[in-house]
Amino acid sequence: MPTVSSRGDAMRGLAVFISDIRNCKSKEAESKRINKELANIRSKFKGDKTLDGYSKKKYVCKLLFIFLLGHDIDFGHMEAVNLLSSNKYTEKQIGYLFISVLVSSNSDLMKLIIQNIKNDISSPKPVHVNLALHCIANIGSVEMSEAFGQEVPKLLVSAHASASVKQSAALCLLRLIRTLPEAMTYAEWASRVIHLLNDQHMWLTAATSLIHTLSQLSPGDYKGCVSLAVSRLSRIVTSTYTDLQDYTYYFVPAPWLSVKLLRLLQCYPVPEEPAVRGRLVECLETILNKCQEPPKSKKVQHSNSKNAVLFEAINLIIHIDSEPNLLVRACNQLGQFLQHRETNLRYLALESMCLLAGSEFSADAVKKHRETVINALKTERDVSVRQRAVDLLYAMCDKTNSEEIVAEMLAYLKKADYAIREEMVLKVAILSEKYASDYTWYVDTILKLIRVAGDYVSEEVWHRVIQIVINRDDAQGYAAKTVFENLQAPACHENMVKVGGYILGEFGNLIAGDERSSPLVQFNLLHSKFHLCTPSTRALLLSTYIKFINLFPEIKPTIQNVLQNNNQLRNADVELQQRALEYSQLSSITSQDVLATVLEEMPPFPERESSILAKLKKKKPASVQVSLVGSPSLLLVSLTVQMSLIRAYFSLFYQPTSIGYHLALFSPTYPLMHKTPVLLMDAFDDVLTLPADLGESPSTESTEHANRPFMFKNSGVLFENALIQVGVKCEFKEQYGRVGLFFGNKTGNQLQNFAAAVSLGPEHQGKINVATQKEPPSQIDGGAQVQHFINLECISMFSGSPNLQLRYQHSSAPQQVTLKLPVIINKFMEGVDMNSGDFFSRWKQLGQPTQETQKIFQARHPIDTEAARTKLTGFGMCALTNVDPNPENLVGSGIIKTKTSQIGCLLRLEPNKQAKMYRLTVRSSVGEAAALICSMLEEHF
Repeated sequence: MPTVSSRGDAMRGLAVFISDIRNCKSKEAESKRINKELANIRSKFKGDKTLDGYSKKKYVCKLLFIFLLGHDIDFGHMEAVNLLSSNKYTEKQIGYLFISVLVSSNSDLMKLIIQNIKNDISSPKPVHVNLALHCIANIGSVEMSEAFGQEVPKLLVSAHASASVKQSAALCLLRLIRTLPEAMTYAEWASRVIHLLNDQHMWLTAATSLIHTLSQLSPGDYKGCVSLAVSRLSRIVTSTYTDLQDYTYYFVPAPWLSVKLLRLLQCYPVPEEPAVRGRLVECLETILNKCQEPPKSKKVQHSNSKNAVLFEAINLIIHIDSEPNLLVRACNQLGQFLQHRETNLRYLALESMCLLAGSEFSADAVKKHRETVINALKTERDVSVRQRAVDLLYAMCDKTNSEEIVAEMLAYLKKADYAIREEMVLKVAILSEKYASDYTWYVDTILKLIRVAGDYVSEEVWHRVIQIVINRDDAQGYAAKTVFENLQAPACHENMVKVGGYILGEFGNLIAGDERSSPLVQFNLLHSKFHLCTPSTRALLLSTYIKFINLFPEIKPTIQNVLQNNNQLRNADVELQQRALEYSQLSSITSQDVLATVLEEMPPFPERESSILAKLKKKKPASVQVSLVGSPSLLLVSLTVQMSLIRAYFSLFYQPTSIGYHLALFSPTYPLMHKTPVLLMDAFDDVLTLPADLGESPSTESTEHANRPFMFKNSGVLFENALIQVGVKCEFKEQYGRVGLFFGNKTGNQLQNFAAAVSLGPEHQGKINVATQKEPPSQIDGGAQVQHFINLECISMFSGSPNLQLRYQHSSAPQQVTLKLPVIINKFMEGVDMNSGDFFSRWKQLGQPTQETQKIFQARHPIDTEAARTKLTGFGMCALTNVDPNPENLVGSGIIKTKTSQIGCLLRLEPNKQAKMYRLTVRSSVGEAAALICSMLEEHF
């Protein structure tokens, strides 16, 4: 950049103004001086006398300074834009600076600014071109990306552009791509941009940053950069100090360019060409060798730049993961850093070794440093380093050292920082399960975990131990004995009570033969904790008590006294009240055989992914490398099943017309006006869990968006108010569907003249056939539930959903509710599995403009690939894996099946995490289907 040297550029008036501001003794004096200056500038701008370029520049500078002091500026923008037309560099510079800082991207002046920028980009003067490029990058708006997305690359590959212009163009283009990736046609400039790596000027750090981003967005077009990057890296690494003296930083040749090149190479697999691969391995060996040499300087800058290159080289070695010699050498080098006096080096060494522990070639080398890592866990002052030590112990754990590592982590857990305790608990739980050769050790470990850090033991952990015990016959007796002993401690954590209540309720009979753990002793021990627990735990204990009645009939009177106590029957918590009432009635009016059937021992849980592992993945996705199976909502599911069995029993054998049952459960003394989640159930089908009460119902209600959640699921709550709950459960197969509706009366009074009817609008006529299979009764008794089943057939493509009209009378007042039936076109879609070749072949066939709909939109939720994949699967498509070259992209395929046709649909969802935006592209053999699916999915990502 040219220096300011001329006398006229000194802007003495600006210097005097700044001096006056600094000399102000108070805030009021400063504001007074600024207001005076603003009035003067405003009068100059509005005066009849035309200002010269120097005066405009001076006044615009003053406005910029006032803005930086924290004052609002609402004029002077046009004068700043006028400065862009000046041929003087200093005036143009001030104009661009003002625009970059004060002009918003949606300003009315933006079109005029863009025109001036276009003039400067085509200027023969490099300094003017640089100013324009800097302004584009500083604003970085979508409008800038659209206007210059195709212009800036021309400067980048121009044979006449200077090195400084190319550097500015590379950084400017990088900003535009991050703002709007669609503004760049990646393949058009690929070969010429890649060959920038051969440029003799060492401005390549900017170019390498650009190529790195382009390689992530379009890896196939830029894969040719690998050999050139290796060649350039080799020239840097093998050079002497004098070869690159102008680009050497504290005796390290071009360290930042080396780091960028090493990072770029991590975007691609190891080169297949033997010559390129050999040269890359040679570079990495040279970097490792240089780190063993004595330092050439004691300055911290020397060690920082040298280590920056080393750690990026180690990351590339880990990425390659096919050179055992390099992996072991990298591990040994990191091992030297574990006891380094510099905290940052210890942190980075532990972090990198976590990755090395996952490689089959370096895992054994990592385990040799176990004692050093354990010592770091005990003595390290920095909590972040201790957390990395925990991560490394977790990563290096296997069957040979699991007991020692788990014991060390449990010992450290007692004094661990609160910030990392929950994560440590999850890791101890996972390791103790994964490497448990003896399940008695696993039970002991988890119970000790609850004793040591009970407040940090999440539901997933104690749910998991219960599942393991239920699924392992050899562990049940020991678990019952051990948990009984732990409950005898004076201070017992509530999570221990939950585990004890569940296990003793299932397997307490296995230890009942010992007088010290007789049925009555077990009951008294659990009940002594009852008053200290939260309502959710008390509800679990009530379930344990009814289980005890089945296991130990001899203590039935004692337990019935507790269940029938007014403290339970009149409990303010409706869930506790309901359980006490139902359990009391169940134990009183049923035979022992029926009771044994309803309360039989829980069957083994199905094997699914461990909910503990899933939670740890959510917290730290990159660090989880183990695989477990389990049930994600173990105890909640089991309790729901138990409650549903009990309620199913009552609904089947004791109808609400039975006086005794009706008075016991639904009398006005104990109303079931639920303020907590309740259950609507079909006695012959699954349970529907409904949300809390939503308040009083007006006489006429409408829910336009109630079916949005049902786009990705087939059962749940369709509607709820103070009078009625509407649950729904749907099944779809090809073009047929069946909708089950469950209407629950939430009041104690009868709903009369009840009617439910499906109405088809003009847009659905001839496109959907509806037939009622089972009509609901015209009256719904207080607290009762009725069913309504509808059969459907999709004839052809449709949009929207049919309406469901509900009409009834409550206390002689007519009520009407209009709902959207959750029957959407994607319900008739079936996923189709494809490989990469089939998908892109079909994608090209659907290339007509009328067959594609594309939308670019801001992400409404945090960008999460797995969550998006789950949504896509719930929508009805098959989420394809290993199809798109970019693993961040999601692709899906499906067929909409109607009576008259089958409509194929393909989808690509491309996230941009930096800009927090998505590009959604849908192609279909029917253009209407592509547009409809695109609009339906847009608001859910």
